[in-house]
Amino acid sequence: MDRHHQAPGSIRVLSVASEMFPFVKTGGLGDVVGSLPVALRAEGVMVTTLLPGYPAVLDALEGPVRVAEFTPLPDVTVSLLDGHAAGHHLLVIDCPALFRRKGNPYLGPDGADWPDNGLRFATLSRVAATIAQGRVAACLPDLVLAHDWQAGLTAAYTHYDGLPAAPVVHTIHNIAFQGRFPAADLANFGLPPHAFAIDGVEYHGDIGFLKAGLHFATWITTVSPTYAREIQQPEWGMGLDGLLRARSDRLIGILNGIDTDDWNPATDPAVLFPYQVGDIRGRRPNKRAFQAEFGLPQDPDVFLLGLVSRLTGQKGVDILADIAPRILDDRTQLVVVGSGDAAMEQAFARLSRRYPDRLACHIGYSEQLGHRIQASVDGLLIPSRFEPCGLTQLCAARYGCVPIAARVGGLADTIIDANQAAMTSNVATGLLFSPTDGDTLVNAVRRGANLYRDRARWMALQRNAAHYDVSWGHKAHEYAQLFRRVLGRNDIAANDHDHDVLLARPRAGGRRPRRAGPIGPHAIDLPHGRFPPHAARRARVRANSLHARPH
Repeated sequence: MDRHHQAPGSIRVLSVASEMFPFVKTGGLGDVVGSLPVALRAEGVMVTTLLPGYPAVLDALEGPVRVAEFTPLPDVTVSLLDGHAAGHHLLVIDCPALFRRKGNPYLGPDGADWPDNGLRFATLSRVAATIAQGRVAACLPDLVLAHDWQAGLTAAYTHYDGLPAAPVVHTIHNIAFQGRFPAADLANFGLPPHAFAIDGVEYHGDIGFLKAGLHFATWITTVSPTYAREIQQPEWGMGLDGLLRARSDRLIGILNGIDTDDWNPATDPAVLFPYQVGDIRGRRPNKRAFQAEFGLPQDPDVFLLGLVSRLTGQKGVDILADIAPRILDDRTQLVVVGSGDAAMEQAFARLSRRYPDRLACHIGYSEQLGHRIQASVDGLLIPSRFEPCGLTQLCAARYGCVPIAARVGGLADTIIDANQAAMTSNVATGLLFSPTDGDTLVNAVRRGANLYRDRARWMALQRNAAHYDVSWGHKAHEYAQLFRRVLGRNDIAANDHDHDVLLARPRAGGRRPRRAGPIGPHAIDLPHGRFPPHAARRARVRANSLHARPH
């Protein structure tokens, strides 16, 4: 973010996150934080990512330079390292007492949360706020992009400090994880007593990190348009729906994308028999090899289903375990890859022993299997009770694997259901079902199995999925457009893209916050009104409304 290396008209963004692929990853958050900065470069947005100094991050850092050393919170001293790794510009918080721990970034060896997680991620937010205020000469951002609860206090610190600062855009990746810590930690987190209030960081008697981020951020984004609508409802808002409704004028849903270089079946090292995107016949040897790898009969005519997921209630994996005996027959096989709740791990282990020729499982995280399953199975099951966006359906589509998914969140936004109208129009990309329960999941699998028997129609479905745009392309453009809107810039790109975006109506008469930066004060103008309408977008919404509903 050195101004001397800044292209004219570009935007400097500080991305603040607790994980980032390929250094540390527990789920989709890490993937997005790792892939979005690359896509934003083409939009004139230069991203520096602030990360905790986990061992894996420090080991990957090339040519680190110590650019600052300070005490962001009482009894916490940090060194800020500036360097590059895997093509990314990183700022890393070196604080051995808080971050030099191997394994999962949030859980100890016993599987429980680290008891000092509140202090660890308050430190991340406090350092981010210090950078946002222009107090670290090596990094002068125009805007801060804070991810999930772990960066939730960033905007709160800039508010209570009362100093000029870059605006904060806060992204919700999963509202179910909110970061709540005891009120007694207020002073340890460096927050003033008056911050513990309903219009501050207080949340049901605790300090709410995500609540604070949503309350104080200049704008709020989430990872799909449908999820942006869902979380404003009590059923999905996890207690924060009222706050989100109140801030709906500053809430926008932008779909996630995936790195199509990383997810490319022709070059993916995890794919045993590489094939080109859309080459449906070319992927067939991978199915036989995958069946052999898991000890299943190598029958090309079997309908091979897969699930790669955290094994949790959110993902609906318990529903799949309950109905598995109803879908497993001599013409259907299932492979499960993932880890999570012990009871669900044990349930699938028992099922694999009960149906050794029909069900196999790998309990544990495996990046390699997470790629190989997409290139091998016929249909990927995603029975989520809620899904902010989901990445597995995007990866599956890219690899010619048909997603069979619940009609929720980003799944509904990225899959066109294979109903009669969509199949006739040759636009279907997968199968959607609702509600998320056992009977509808069984019916969806049977519908998929019947389609699979008609190979010509199934292959058409696979090809449509493979050619669906899962890249960051137009989605990164939407982020860049939002950033320029937040900063009051008039250089929004003229070649506007077709986009998936939800922007609620702004409040009238809102104040224009101002920022005094190191290169002089400038206004952050938040113009009223919606993004310009697009005929292509309207047409696609109409098509989805027709094709996504079963008749």
